Amino acid sequence: MAEALLIEEAGTATVPASAGHPFWRRLRARRAALVAAAVVALLVLIALAAPLLAGIEGQDPTTYHPELVDSATGGVPLGSFGGISAEHWLGVEPLTGRDLFARVVHGARVSLGVALAATLLQVITGVGIGLAAGLGNRFVDQALSRVTDVVVALPVMVIALGALAVVPTSFPRPVLIAVIIGLVGWSGISKIVRAQTLALKSLDHVSAARLSGWGSWQIARRELLPALAAPVITYAVLLFPSNIVVEAALSFLGVGIKPPTPSWGQMLSDADTWYQAAPTYLLIPALLLFVTVLALTVLGEGVRTALDPRAASRLRIGTGRKKEADA
Repeated sequence: MAEALLIEEAGTATVPASAGHPFWRRLRARRAALVAAAVVALLVLIALAAPLLAGIEGQDPTTYHPELVDSATGGVPLGSFGGISAEHWLGVEPLTGRDLFARVVHGARVSLGVALAATLLQVITGVGIGLAAGLGNRFVDQALSRVTDVVVALPVMVIALGALAVVPTSFPRPVLIAVIIGLVGWSGISKIVRAQTLALKSLDHVSAARLSGWGSWQIARRELLPALAAPVITYAVLLFPSNIVVEAALSFLGVGIKPPTPSWGQMLSDADTWYQAAPTYLLIPALLLFVTVLALTVLGEGVRTALDPRAASRLRIGTGRKKEADA
């Protein structure tokens, strides 16, 4: 849906250099976007400071504590609410007794890091191919467009299973997941960039640059990329939470991050058999994943409408329409 919306508005969502201050005023007028930005910043800070936070608690994500689980019941944590105590702030993991807080904060590093790396790879690949298709001749455009159509149809799960079958187990699994998601998911940005490039290259200032002898790279760098910043940034912000969900889904289905490396998706995969005996083990990573995706989606919507004030917001809470109109 985001892809179709951005393609439809490809010719309108541009931000000249002088529009920086109006953009920030419009973004600040959206209370929901500000709250979402604060939540995202807090999650990023937690991910970056994961070793420090785990050290303050005095635990680490890999140490087993068999004395904190009841072997007679199959490994259910001892104590209330999954074994929450002064030493284990969020309780412990069933069966192993590993500290849940340490695994959650370290899992944030993996989940957010994989999603960020995949998004950057998608943006770089999509912008490059989209520009090449839009600026190339008819044969290049048709060839790259057909390649893009093929990539759209590629299933992430099948590609992941195939890659896991041929890639050595010594290869870092987070890097592999980020590469798979990035190389399969760039087609949306490519289509947006191609549509915007076709619309922009017929403008007078681009034609004048071409007549003055500029090459395709100079035209793309000086004339097209600044105008493409708004739709690309908007789509990337909306794509980031989708990549988090994909990583979580791959880990949940057993083809993503493997233990002992923690990730929220991998924790949810392990928690599916403990949701009755130890509900906190399921609820905590599920709640964090929900909050992260929601905050990033709301922030992406705020960025989209701040970059293009003529586009109506799909949110009805915290829009601050009067303040936004004044901005």
